Parts: sequence; structure tokens; C-alpha cells
Amino acid sequence: MMMHQHTLARAVSTSGVGVHSGKTVNLTLKPAPPNHGIRFIRMDLPGHPGVTAHFNNVVDTSLATVIGEEGCIVSTVEHLMAALTGMGIDNVSVEMDDYEVPIMDGSAGPFADLIESAGICAQEGAKCYFKVHTPISLEEGEKSVTIYPADAFRLTCTIVYDHPLIGTQTCDFVVTPAVFRKEISPARTFGFLHDVETMKRYGLGRGGTLDNAVVIDGDKVLNPGGLRFPDEFVRHKALDCLGDFSLISMPIIGHVVICRSGHAFNRAFLEKFFKEKSSWEVCTLGQKPETFSG
Repeated sequence: MMMHQHTLARAVSTSGVGVHSGKTVNLTLKPAPPNHGIRFIRMDLPGHPGVTAHFNNVVDTSLATVIGEEGCIVSTVEHLMAALTGMGIDNVSVEMDDYEVPIMDGSAGPFADLIESAGICAQEGAKCYFKVHTPISLEEGEKSVTIYPADAFRLTCTIVYDHPLIGTQTCDFVVTPAVFRKEISPARTFGFLHDVETMKRYGLGRGGTLDNAVVIDGDKVLNPGGLRFPDEFVRHKALDCLGDFSLISMPIIGHVVICRSGHAFNRAFLEKFFKEKSSWEVCTLGQKPETFSG
């Protein structure tokens, strides 16, 4: 775990296609000062409005995580947010010339590459953490999210699909930048061919191809080369959860256990997390935790 906040050493840019919009978007990550957080800036709109990456600004979770503030929206933020959080970045400005973050290859790997190419720079500000000391849980049917006390950030994720290629899969990681980079960031989003075809009929998934998603048809993976991991499906769900939980605005010291959750349920859990202030404290490494009063 890190004692100080971090940003990028220099600005870096990339471009790609939005998986739902099909539009090409240019994206630039720029260094930002301590306590700035992650803020998206819409360079294509008059006055260049922005929206801070925070769960209170989530406006839609039906197909992806969409954040919005005062009429400015940014869609499909979860993979980029997972990369920034997984690589330990606290402060950055994300400039875009359209509303949807590019899907790249369907994983967070290209964004992690971009961050590495920029370099990571420690800052003067101390890095704050949510340290969990009492379990917090949310359950709804077969969905559940629970955070237990722990000495590091650990993530256990389980998915269950009635499909021979997926079935029940579980992954378990103590998440560090090195672990994220190697074990989580390459895992791609996935879907079933019949669902993809339905989405396209309704004008959705316009940018989706075999180059940016794992597509399953019957008992076959259609992508040349197959899967990157035998359990790539659950690893990508863990990646999505990291992206969703990054919207809490500070990293967690605790063990997050997730079963069958998605973007909407993750957001609901974050709302409960903030209501149960007696279950966690805000601390910096090497300092006594303080009760959160904000």
C-alpha cells in the first residue's frame, strides 16, 4: 500500500471506439494536483464542462457505468477507472472529445499500458484509505456484496452462469499494482452472440467486435486465440468491480467479497457503505485512523 498520493509524470493520449456509440473518441490523461481526484472533461462541449468520478454522480448502470453532472455525461468509465485505481493513480484529468470512453480491446490492459508509458509520480499529499473494522453486507436474492476487516485490499469475486463454458467461477486477489497489471487488467469483457445481435438491432453495441470483446456462440468462443485465462470471465467481473468501487473516491483496506453482482448492485452497496460510518474509518498509513464526519 502507498503512503502518498500519485499522479502521472506527463500527459498521454490514445483513441478508440465507444462500444455502444460506435463513435471514435480521443482521450488524454493529464497530471493533476493532490486531492484533485479523477475528473472527466468534455472537450467537445461549450465551456469544457466536467464530471468528477464519484458514485453520487452515477446516472445509469443499465449497460455500463455512466456518470453525469449538470448536463455533462461520460459513459462506460469502468475499465479506465479500474486501470487508474489498480495502478495506484489518485489524481488525473481525463479529457475526451465525445461522451463514451473507448473500449480499446475490451480490457483495462491498454489503459494500464498508457499509464505506464506516462510514468507514475508520487505527490506531497498523504493517501487516505477507508479502513473497515466491522463487516458491511448487502444481499438481494442470489446477489451479495460484503466487506470484511483485513490488513490489505483483497477482492474475491464469484460468478454463476448456466453455461458450459462459464459455470461457477471464483477469483481471489490481494490487489496491488503488480497483481492488477498481470492478473486482472488483461481480462476482456464478454457476451453471448445472440445478445450482441439483439443489441445491434436496437442500435446498441455499435462498436462491439471480436477485437474488443469475448463472444460466445453455443459452446464455442468465437475469438481467434480463445481466452487469455481459463477463468477470464470472472477476472473481467473483478475488473468491473474494481472500476465501480473506485467511485468511492478512496481505496479500501478490507476484504471485498462479491457474488453475482453487477454495476447497479455495486452502486447500491456503495450507498450502504457510506451510510454505515460506524463500520469504517479514514486513515493514512502510519497515522491513527480518524472517524469520517463528511
